[in-house]
Amino acid sequence: MESVRAAAALLRDAGAVVVFTGAGMSAESGIPTFRDSLTGLWARFSPEELATPEAFEKDPELVWSWYEWRRAAVEKAAPNAGHEAVAEIGGTLITQNVDDLHERAGSADPIHLHGSLFAPRCFDCGRATTGAVCAECGGRSRPGVVWFGEQLPAAALARAVEAAESCDLLITVGTSGLVYPAAEIPHVAAVNGAAVIQVNPRPTPLDEVAAVNLRGTAATLLPAILREATG
Repeated sequence: MESVRAAAALLRDAGAVVVFTGAGMSAESGIPTFRDSLTGLWARFSPEELATPEAFEKDPELVWSWYEWRRAAVEKAAPNAGHEAVAEIGGTLITQNVDDLHERAGSADPIHLHGSLFAPRCFDCGRATTGAVCAECGGRSRPGVVWFGEQLPAAALARAVEAAESCDLLITVGTSGLVYPAAEIPHVAAVNGAAVIQVNPRPTPLDEVAAVNLRGTAATLLPAILREATG
């Protein structure tokens, strides 16, 4: 409880808040991580066969089938109490997750560093698409996520870095701190003088930059921090 009180005090005093979320946030809603999804019908495939530009060029129907399966799984899930607490905290939300659970919980305009299952784009020109073919250049529509070997979307990364540089408090939730360049975001905040709160069941490399480390799940700890901060 002492750590929860310390986190709540930081939240009460903060003027500009950034929340940075990873796969652990969605796992509590029953959304498996990418590699954990490679079970059942998909157990015989490797990530290289499903989540690279080369895989899409080789067999776009297979790749689309995989991502439609993942999207259907997300649509059956519901936001958890952690998602709802993030929406209540407000501020700027930066997420590594490709689902829409933050939006469904009420968070407006999250920055998606790894794209979205619900925002397909053109394989050739990168513009948003609404059908199988791009209306601008005629290229094929592809899942709007960042694949292995691809760079993060430049505009999203720039927005995330700017928010981290100017915040007073960054709350990192359910992320391993190992996937770069996204894992740099909490470090950017800390270097620029912001306090960092980490919510994660296990230790991570972000322990060393966090002013408060909370061991547990987002659905339990984020509502507790809010109750303490507003009570």
